[in-house]
Amino acid sequence: MEICRTKSDIRTAVKQWRAAGESVGLVPTMGFLHEGHLTLVRAAKEACDRVIVTIFVNPTQFGEAADLDAYPRDEARDFALLEAEGVDAVFCPSVDEMYPADTQTTVVTERLEKMLMGELRPGHFKGVCTVVTKLFNIAQADRAFFGEKDYQQLLVIKTMVRDLDIPIEITGVPTVREVDGLAMSSRNVRLTPDDRKAALILNKALAFADYEVSDGRTASELEEAVRAFIAKEPRAQIESVDVRDAATLEEVTGQITAPVVILLAARFGDVLLIDQRVADPT
Repeated sequence: MEICRTKSDIRTAVKQWRAAGESVGLVPTMGFLHEGHLTLVRAAKEACDRVIVTIFVNPTQFGEAADLDAYPRDEARDFALLEAEGVDAVFCPSVDEMYPADTQTTVVTERLEKMLMGELRPGHFKGVCTVVTKLFNIAQADRAFFGEKDYQQLLVIKTMVRDLDIPIEITGVPTVREVDGLAMSSRNVRLTPDDRKAALILNKALAFADYEVSDGRTASELEEAVRAFIAKEPRAQIESVDVRDAATLEEVTGQITAPVVILLAARFGDVLLIDQRVADPT
């Protein structure tokens, strides 16, 4: 497994693979890998001849410096996991390598940037779009793999690729969960034992919403019912509960008649967790 710390190093590796007629898959991560990330790696290995995993804690998508500083990191552990999975190269640049001092260009999906999590975390998706565009340009992969848990992020990236005519195929991979149903996240290790137990309310709320969506409710009624369900857990600090069109994330008015995505965000202690599920009323 090659460990590439510069753009030129990873480009050299890709150039060699291209010369041999091999396809390239890309799995962007911020490290501290878990089974969810490894599922993306396996999907990439199944679909492509060569697989690159990127490890870069992107400062431009964090609103608060404290959250950035608290993000867990363990490079040696990550390398061992990826080597065991047969990854061909890891691109793990420094902040200076990705953002030279005179950097001034950003990428924004104007409407999606201001919706939902974008409203809660201003500038977050601008940071995501900018770094992912850079990674796509650096790696020149055929396909990139992202988890569906970050539903809005996945839609933002698909929209960006479409609008900017970036020649890469985006593949969404279903959410991977712990045995008890908690969506896997690098943030889970920061939960206290009590908050870890309380966080199970999110998956339970999604199961409740999936059941309720076929009962002829309106989107606003479903949002209220899910919010009330989560509120039964006193350790959950609800940030947002949204029921949106599954294809566009636009608001749904009136009775739900087409697939919707239920998007949840809640804090447990100082840890923000998100979860989602697509529900079809038919």
